[in-house]
Amino acid sequence: MAGTRLLPAASTPAPHLVRKRRLFWPFVLPTIVLYVLFLIGPAIVTVALSFTRWSGAGEAPEFTGLTQYQEMFGSDSFRYAFGNTLMYIVAGGVGTFLFAFLFAMVLREMKAGKTIRAILFFPNIVAPVALGMFFGFVFKYSPSKQGLANFLLQALGLPAAKFLRPENIVWIVIGALIWASAGFYITILMAAVDRIPRYLYEDADLCGASAGQKFRHITLPMIWDVVGIAGVLWTIGAVKIFEMVFVLAGPGTYAPPNQTWTLAVYVYDRSFGTQGTPEYGVACACAVTMITLVTVLVLALRRVMRGERLEY
Repeated sequence: MAGTRLLPAASTPAPHLVRKRRLFWPFVLPTIVLYVLFLIGPAIVTVALSFTRWSGAGEAPEFTGLTQYQEMFGSDSFRYAFGNTLMYIVAGGVGTFLFAFLFAMVLREMKAGKTIRAILFFPNIVAPVALGMFFGFVFKYSPSKQGLANFLLQALGLPAAKFLRPENIVWIVIGALIWASAGFYITILMAAVDRIPRYLYEDADLCGASAGQKFRHITLPMIWDVVGIAGVLWTIGAVKIFEMVFVLAGPGTYAPPNQTWTLAVYVYDRSFGTQGTPEYGVACACAVTMITLVTVLVLALRRVMRGERLEY
């Protein structure tokens, strides 16, 4: 009919899009269920138990409010654990990333860079328990059978040293973490460096830029977002340090000296190492503190590292 506008027919979704939508929930739902069951659910239960006094199976949790937090914050062991954990995050992170940045500058120019990168990554695949045992043998103090470090000192005519005293453990572990973890972060940063166009460095060479100037004005801005992600990974990993401290500081004991504790060791001690009635309420309060610490540090790190993403 003249003057009548025909409305366009409703578009029918393509068959492959229909099938894709039908498969969405069957694939996603099991993941959501497992995530809630093994991550969200336990986290909620941990927060709830942190307000109770509970010694485990056979006894109902007794609500005590903030008593468990007051007991935890008033403990010397917790103060040692919190301070040592911050030391691992800050001092260990600074040392690890300094090494990672240094190698990112050097390996980019080397023909055998990928081979060296693989060699540097190797310590990261060794279990922390094995690393702790290795460094325990290296720094062993025994008049009849010294470790490698004291053997070298005595060969130079110097007296043997007790490297593994409680007040030294934090620095030994920091050094071990830097040695073991640097390769992992070197690999991450070098993967980002490999994406940077070569002509940027060629232009810098024509302008007479030094290696430091090229790193500061080209490499670092181009990989800044990756550095932020690596920083988050380091923070999460450093808060959970347990095995290496336990092996180096507490061989043959139910727990190492409290001067060497981390937050993870504190949780273990209050859960399994008290040689008496477990204190799961205090352990859960410390676990909540760990979650809060990670959240605050990650948010602060992301804010500090925030910047405009460079496209190339």
